[in-house]
Amino acid sequence: IATTFGRGVGMCYAGFILFKGTARIQLNIRCLKPVLEEMLLLLRVSAGGMAQFFIATSSWIFLMKIVAEFGSAALAGYTIAIRLIDFIILPVWGLSNSVSTLVGQNLGANNVQRARQAVFYVAKYNVMLMLAIAVLFIALAEPLVGLFSQEKEVINIGAMCLRVLSYGFGLYAIGLVMIQAFNGAGDTLTPTWINGLCFWAFQIPFAYWFSIQVINDPAGVFWAILIAESLMALIGLYVFRKGKWIKTAV
Repeated sequence: IATTFGRGVGMCYAGFILFKGTARIQLNIRCLKPVLEEMLLLLRVSAGGMAQFFIATSSWIFLMKIVAEFGSAALAGYTIAIRLIDFIILPVWGLSNSVSTLVGQNLGANNVQRARQAVFYVAKYNVMLMLAIAVLFIALAEPLVGLFSQEKEVINIGAMCLRVLSYGFGLYAIGLVMIQAFNGAGDTLTPTWINGLCFWAFQIPFAYWFSIQVINDPAGVFWAILIAESLMALIGLYVFRKGKWIKTAV
């Protein structure tokens, strides 16, 4: 109820500002008239982004199912750790999303070199920020998880999840930037197949095999996430440096 109410208030406020007529972006009733040609164009452009979101989200659902095999404490600890990460790395998401705009603007101005510089510039600060967050999580994992649960097993599993995932935060920061760089250049196919390869082809099978059949511990899922995210970053960086995204934009 609180989530629905909060999002509803935000939507109403955004609509009020847009239709009020004083904002930089202004809408009126005529703007709501469907234009099939433009709608199809938007759908075609956004198809890659939707596929990326679907792949990533569905992989998290399967990972949740694997963790649930180890009981409610494991599921609770894992959920708390992921929520903590999602909240604290919000600034990193903001920086990564800015890359898409910077790349698009600079390629539109036919300044490929500045687009490339913007990507590595943001990546540098993203890595610095993520490494600082990693140090925080590694040092204070138990107290942070303990804010949401007093059960010892939940705290232990949640802290282990935070620490394992933190080891890959540096590469994770690079991966986020690379994915958004491709999207900004209009090459949504590349991050889609990278996500599919790393999450569906590797992460889910490896998480199941390693956690259930090898070590019989939810830690196998955490290591699968770490390896998959690191793999995504390395592949993304390699493909980005090859420069195919420039040809796609041109």
